[in-house]
Amino acid sequence: MKNCILTIVMSIALMSAGMTAAEEAPLKLGMIGLDTSHVIAFTKVLNNTEDPNHVPGGRVIAAYKGGSPDIESSASRVDGYTEQLKKEFGVQIVDSIEKLCSMVDAVLLMSVDGRPHLEQVTPVFEAGKIVFIDKPLAGSLEDVVAIAELAKKHNVPWFTSSSYRFYESMQALKATDVGEVRGAISYGPCHLESTHPDIFWYGVHPTEALYTIMGTGCETVTCAVTEQFHVATGVWKEGRVGTLYGLRTGSTPHRVTVFGTKAVVDQDGGGSYAPLVSEIIKFFRSGKAPVNPEESVEMFAFMEAAHESIRRGGAPVSLQEVLNK
Repeated sequence: MKNCILTIVMSIALMSAGMTAAEEAPLKLGMIGLDTSHVIAFTKVLNNTEDPNHVPGGRVIAAYKGGSPDIESSASRVDGYTEQLKKEFGVQIVDSIEKLCSMVDAVLLMSVDGRPHLEQVTPVFEAGKIVFIDKPLAGSLEDVVAIAELAKKHNVPWFTSSSYRFYESMQALKATDVGEVRGAISYGPCHLESTHPDIFWYGVHPTEALYTIMGTGCETVTCAVTEQFHVATGVWKEGRVGTLYGLRTGSTPHRVTVFGTKAVVDQDGGGSYAPLVSEIIKFFRSGKAPVNPEESVEMFAFMEAAHESIRRGGAPVSLQEVLNK
């Protein structure tokens, strides 16, 4: 009887050990769109265990090249990044997204061009693969909403985020007790790309930082634009105000200042890609997005409202209006 009980206990222990080992085995990851520096940066911290910022838990094993011939920063880099993935990290390059999905546990949609994201993510959702979508989420608010609705239809978890949201300095700022947050100013690079609405292309970074502090609830946006700046000011519920200073020329640092009932505090320092990659791996394991998709949709509605405000000569535009369109 004792031997029988011991055998059962040992079997349970071995099963538990096996389950733990399976849980800890690196996830097989696939990348779509090899035309951004993020492709190499993310793969380095995931695949290179000797990297000082190494993030365990996932390994990029396959990739789909993609690329946009009408965007110089894509067309001029996609071949180089593809070769680097193959030679330096042993990543297999496949000829279709469907093939990629059949090989991996989760997907990183990395294409620098937001316009093909809806088309590229559709077979990923259809395959039921959990996915992170790099910035910008899409090339239009219409596609942003379509991606969110398609994910709901297929019941597939997803999220998108700039690395700015998870910078160590940003998380320290967010954790600082300033009392009730009354407003914030976020400034950072806002270089333009003619294929995308004004702020979508690069202003998405400081906009993400602004939303990290302000959260959802913006109702109207006004925007002024010159050769040097995009300045978009949003009015949130209860009179909170958040302002984006998009810097297009000269020095383009990034920082957020928070105005609270107890204190006014500045972000101190920057950060790296590693915290975002770490959040992605946690998300792939848990299925729980660290950024609510509704917040991401509102953030792009903020940027679209700013774009519409420019077209109207700086008049205030409601987020609900642009979402209704």
